[in-house]
Amino acid sequence: MPGFVILRHDDPRGLHFDFMLEMGGVLKTWSVPQLPAQGEEMTCRALPDHRTAYLEYEGPLSGSRGSVTRCDRGAYSIEHQSDSELVVILSGEKLTGRVTLQRVPGEPDLWRICNISAV
Repeated sequence: MPGFVILRHDDPRGLHFDFMLEMGGVLKTWSVPQLPAQGEEMTCRALPDHRTAYLEYEGPLSGSRGSVTRCDRGAYSIEHQSDSELVVILSGEKLTGRVTLQRVPGEPDLWRICNISAV
């Protein structure tokens, strides 16, 4: 199964979390304002794809972009995928369950992370 990771990103512009899913040799990445948890819903921003090295990396980032610390990791499976929605089942060290990502209509980079629930 492909992997996922959630990184705490201490960025000079502010703290956020990177939710990353391994897909097609890269990590599809969303910036979320707080650590995802069951029952939480929040708006997140799609970021450019990242290297799969971030599945294992913790430490400083080049270019004065702060540092990252791993909060959770594990494997996942895709339950549903379309251009506007992605539903995955996470099997992490802390977060386990169904997560739905839905694109915000009219906003190409904005998504809602919602329906975080136990399976």
